[in-house]
Amino acid sequence: MKKSYIYILTNTYRTTFYIGITADLKNRIISHADGKGSEFTKKYNVTDLVYYEEFLDINQAIAREKQLKNWKRDWKIELIKKLNPSLETINL
Repeated sequence: MKKSYIYILTNTYRTTFYIGITADLKNRIISHADGKGSEFTKKYNVTDLVYYEEFLDINQAIAREKQLKNWKRDWKIELIKKLNPSLETINL
């Protein structure tokens, strides 16, 4: 079964967050950095990976992405800080 990922990107100042889903995390992050990921990430310069989760079932990943997109900003920040307390950029 193919792996899927949900991920959270942010900008340099950690003020804007973007949640996405992909089957190839490394290449997707590269495409965001190159300005090809999405219009939102390009417009707000949201390219720093600060959080991700891995799934074996794409349907679970889709459900998790939808769940996180409905969360309040503070909840997202607390989730990120559980695994990445200083909100440092994750290098793959």
